[in-house]
Amino acid sequence: MVNKLQALLRPHRKRPTGTDAHGGDKRVAVIGLGRFGFSLANELMRRGWDVLGIDTDARLVQKYSDGLTHSAAADCTDAEALRQLGVHEFTSVVVAIGNHIEASILVSTNLLEAEVPNIWAKAVSRQHGKILERLGVHHVVLPEHEMGERVAHLVTGRMLDFIEFDDDYALVKTVAPDIATGMPLGRSQVRSRYGVTIVGIKRPGEGFTYATAETVVQKGDVLVVTGKTRAVESFAELS
Repeated sequence: MVNKLQALLRPHRKRPTGTDAHGGDKRVAVIGLGRFGFSLANELMRRGWDVLGIDTDARLVQKYSDGLTHSAAADCTDAEALRQLGVHEFTSVVVAIGNHIEASILVSTNLLEAEVPNIWAKAVSRQHGKILERLGVHHVVLPEHEMGERVAHLVTGRMLDFIEFDDDYALVKTVAPDIATGMPLGRSQVRSRYGVTIVGIKRPGEGFTYATAETVVQKGDVLVVTGKTRAVESFAELS
């Protein structure tokens, strides 16, 4: 069956171990070598991880094989192909399949049945993401949606950067509003009045530093602010 699918495991750039300095497993399988999948695999390689890249398209596998620890051409909707490749032995697997929602679901199901402990899956829509979550996928990401939302915040507001987390919590970088300047943070009562916490501050020409109750924010300072998404959005819009 695997031969029919042309599953060929090819080693490249082997490392002496697949563990970090603390003995943690630093091997990951990335299933789907499209733009998102290969970008992720490439970054993991740069960070010193051993990466097994898998795709049904043998041309993509050939194209990227020299940049990965291992590569394989296989159809991972086939549970036997996964087993033959040893994917069930990995502690971390990323399902980076693009617009083929059915394949994404089937591969994720195979990984869950193989009891892979840490599964990440790319979703192309919120509905797709909900299906993956209901299956039991541990981490679901919507890269296009999340990037679109992030850029929208930067285009329409005073934010310099925006990151939102799953529990409606966000971290933003923004220019200090006038209401927070000219006095120590402890006196400005930013947390009690606006529901946000200023955790970092950067003055022009200087690096970021931690903010304390004694920190005096000046006009033009850049702040790193955390809190509920609505709260940090409102704070960043203050003038």
